[in-house]
Amino acid sequence: MRNWNFLHLWSWLLSHVRYSRVNLVDDLKHQSPPNLQQKDDENMGHSNSPDLRFGKRHVLIILLFLGFAGVYAMRVNLSVAIVAMVKSHPHSQKQIVRVDDTCPVSVSQKRQAMSSEIKGEFDWDEKTQGMILGSFFYGYLLTNYLGGRLAERLGGRLIFGAGVTLTGLLTVISPMAARHSSTAFVIIRILEGMTEGVTFPAMNVMMSYWIPPQERARSLARIVGGCQIGTVVTLSISGWLTQTEWGWPSVFIIFGLYGLAWGCFWFMYAYDSPDLHPTISTTEKLYIKHGTGDHRKNERLDVPWQSIFTSTPFLVVIAAHVGQNWGFYCILTELPTYLKNIQHFDMKQNGILSAMPYLVMWLFSLVYSTYMDHLLEKGILSTKQIRQLSTVIATYIPMISLLLIPWAGCDGHLVVVLICIAVGTTGASFCGMHCAFQELAPNFSGTLTGISNTMATIPGFLAPAVTGAIINNQQTLNQWKKVFQLVSLVYLILCSLYLIFLSVEVQPWNEGNTEKRKRPLKEIVELKSV
Repeated sequence: MRNWNFLHLWSWLLSHVRYSRVNLVDDLKHQSPPNLQQKDDENMGHSNSPDLRFGKRHVLIILLFLGFAGVYAMRVNLSVAIVAMVKSHPHSQKQIVRVDDTCPVSVSQKRQAMSSEIKGEFDWDEKTQGMILGSFFYGYLLTNYLGGRLAERLGGRLIFGAGVTLTGLLTVISPMAARHSSTAFVIIRILEGMTEGVTFPAMNVMMSYWIPPQERARSLARIVGGCQIGTVVTLSISGWLTQTEWGWPSVFIIFGLYGLAWGCFWFMYAYDSPDLHPTISTTEKLYIKHGTGDHRKNERLDVPWQSIFTSTPFLVVIAAHVGQNWGFYCILTELPTYLKNIQHFDMKQNGILSAMPYLVMWLFSLVYSTYMDHLLEKGILSTKQIRQLSTVIATYIPMISLLLIPWAGCDGHLVVVLICIAVGTTGASFCGMHCAFQELAPNFSGTLTGISNTMATIPGFLAPAVTGAIINNQQTLNQWKKVFQLVSLVYLILCSLYLIFLSVEVQPWNEGNTEKRKRPLKEIVELKSV
């Protein structure tokens, strides 16, 4: 037990702020239907059954993983392809050797910057390129809530599957749209954002049916790990694809066809719930229901809007989501600019290096989530303690890493290491606030995900705008230091709110708009009394 010293210390600290140590049995009993409790307890001894080690829920996890890999590949491919699509001209030596508060430019960097001109097909200026790159997020912002509600009404299988396959179709026709006009290309990117926007809420709806709490953290990490794998693969091979005889269109066509092919397997093997799966075993179905309990209803419930928007546990989830995304989008969009303008290093010229932080994030999230689920099963940490510990790791370590980047000065290798730490440790968030949508209200997990995702997409526009206002054409170490300090402050304030007010209990409003449901009965009673 000496290996658990830190974990026991963590548990002891939380016990002094009114958090108790709850084991797995307590968590499951709270969420399981009383009339099935005795039968479920008798079957808990069969955890070594082959159906539980690899069952239909694991097939679903694999399909979701591959689906997210596809949508993220189709999301980030443009950032690489646009370099080959747009005409550019070599910088003059005068522009390269400009002296400012940055690192000195080496001879090899000067040669690399002056070496060649990319013979692109389109003469798009910086404004047009920015509009094209940002258009995806406008569409993504529009459909997150819609995707959640549709998944709750029509089923996650249809909405998630349609989201990925339609994105694949739009990606395949992207080269034709680009060659038609920049406006047509922008419209296609907006539509892609809309079709991708429904996928994450739909995934949460399916998980609320399929994944019991004791597997939730590692399952979510494995599913969303597809985002990192899609990013890693795309950044690694897209640059190479643009140099082949097929050119930049191949970046869109190959990944688009992948999305279409994935859709065939999805609609063959995915089902909305265990009850609808034709070949699932009774053992696995009982195991899943033991965890999900009776909080997940098949009936359509009225959304309790007032209760949702006055729920402190849900509001702090939104705050944490916005805070996490502010830091993530800043790292994703602004650090390459920092490395180019301050460190004089263009990460786009090295796909492996560009992909490295996301590979670290994927590997870390897999190991960490599996370990956290192990601690939950052994009763070493409670669900609430795991959510808090994960948020601490996913928030404060990236915060410190970002603050250390200006301190690293001109040491480019150290800066890359700090980036990998900052991005990699955010993988712990899959065991933190990302589990809240299914825990607070399983019946409305899609709606909650859609609301939170919509709000958390705002930093995709706001963070770059604020960064641009701070830099204001002053590419200096001092100005970038202010950017990193602001990101760290956002991390500290918004994510700390979640740590203070988080809850893992199913909320009373999970049963829907109870007042509206009781109203017809009240009217009947009044009518009879008359």
